[in-house]
Amino acid sequence: MEAPLHPDFPLDPPTPISVPSAYWVGPRHLAGDDGRLYDAVADTLAGLGWTSLTIVRGRQEPDEAPEDRQVLRSTALHISPDTLRWAQWALSDEPFHLGSLPIAWQVSARTDPSSPLAQWSAYFTPDVPGEVLADFLAALDARDQPALPLGGPELVLDAVTAHGWLRDIDQPGARAMDPTFASHICHGEVPPLVQDADPLALVAEVDESVLAGWQAWAEPVFGAGYLWAASFGASVPHDLVAAFADSLSSSAPVLRRVLPESTRDRLLRAPAG
Repeated sequence: MEAPLHPDFPLDPPTPISVPSAYWVGPRHLAGDDGRLYDAVADTLAGLGWTSLTIVRGRQEPDEAPEDRQVLRSTALHISPDTLRWAQWALSDEPFHLGSLPIAWQVSARTDPSSPLAQWSAYFTPDVPGEVLADFLAALDARDQPALPLGGPELVLDAVTAHGWLRDIDQPGARAMDPTFASHICHGEVPPLVQDADPLALVAEVDESVLAGWQAWAEPVFGAGYLWAASFGASVPHDLVAAFADSLSSSAPVLRRVLPESTRDRLLRAPAG
């Protein structure tokens, strides 16, 4: 009879430990969009009763089979029942960029359903957490007048500082960041091409009359690029931005199957299920 050389260690290989397929993670402002930003927002809007339309534009050569047609642009548009607010998935539609990141969702609102022009617009790149954008849209949907100003900038700053974010020392009334200095929210000059109905927002030269809007972004490693960015036109009501900020800075974990490479090591994770 043979005795094992190391009786404390079994001869059979250990059973592989299963790796969870999903995690509850935090903080949510560094958790990304799980690779499903369109689905998360579209599901929210469907639940709110918004109508969805898909516009496909392409090119078909003579005698070309339909399945060979080249789709050049495809736009998904979601419209509220009163037609005063809408959201457009623009990622596949030649979007412009924020912080070198393409715009994924553009959300707009107007005061008059007969007017073709938006009173304000807000823009969101990939990896904005879907839960945050969903909360912003739910707040927008709950408003009777989506373009009516309510409250001031303090609403936004109070929302994030209530969750432990820090006001900027030099600009305490206009800027705040999370305790790790990775994510920021700031009230200042809006980037070029951000649409707003107030003519002062279109003034090219910077002076005292230029209106300011809210910008938010995550830059996990300074100078190494942004994880996501969001921009709100000057006329976006502060209480709606506050709804975005409150959800963004929330300490509640979010469910993720896909983690951003740039923040994977900075996220707290607990297996789901």
